[in-house]
Amino acid sequence: MKLFGLIGHPVSHSFSKSFFDKKFEQENLNDCRYELMDLESIDEILSLKNNSQLCGLNVTIPYKQAIIPFLDTISEEAKSVGAVNTINIKSGKWHGYNTDVIGFQKSLIHLLNPSIKKALILGSGGASLAVKYVLDKLSISSSFVSRDSKLTEYNYEDITKSVLNEHQLIINTTPVGMFPVVNKMPKISVHLLNRNHLVYDLIYNPEETLLLKNAASVGCSAKNGLEMLHIQAKESWKIWTEN
Repeated sequence: MKLFGLIGHPVSHSFSKSFFDKKFEQENLNDCRYELMDLESIDEILSLKNNSQLCGLNVTIPYKQAIIPFLDTISEEAKSVGAVNTINIKSGKWHGYNTDVIGFQKSLIHLLNPSIKKALILGSGGASLAVKYVLDKLSISSSFVSRDSKLTEYNYEDITKSVLNEHQLIINTTPVGMFPVVNKMPKISVHLLNRNHLVYDLIYNPEETLLLKNAASVGCSAKNGLEMLHIQAKESWKIWTEN
């Protein structure tokens, strides 16, 4: 049996298992299984190291950076990003990659227009680093927003109307608004946005977060993370089967 899985905390909300279960069924891969592995601490990864059936892992919040010291190698792109979301396991060696980059870029690029020059990235975790990496590639200037202004350029109290007018792209990389706590959203004044803004929420469960719902109500273009998930999952499968 070839075992694949998702590590993070929490992971019960994830669509990854249903995605791969369907893929295994479609391709008649009866010797493959995908599991959700909720780790309360990254140190619990050590218990997986001795599992000879384990062939590959996806990594989600909050371990995309914390997993790196446990890896034997890391791809150049993942190194540049500073975060890993895919692990390929071959001959007992753990190799780290980042497929969030291609997932985010491919799902974003067709939504962009020439007026979008600057972006605000809500959050400062592993997913935000992949977002920043893509925006730099696309020559879109970006700034991080978090609850702690010592760690980022802005905290949420700094996001005034003038700041929002200057930044036409808003990307939520935090878990705020994710199932099951769907009645919350990042503390940004959505009523100050307008139809010139694009709001992208990496959350895909629920498909319409409170942030996206409120953004759409004032005329913003709105995008969730489901397409990104599908793209990065397909890229993960390529890594597991072609490397």
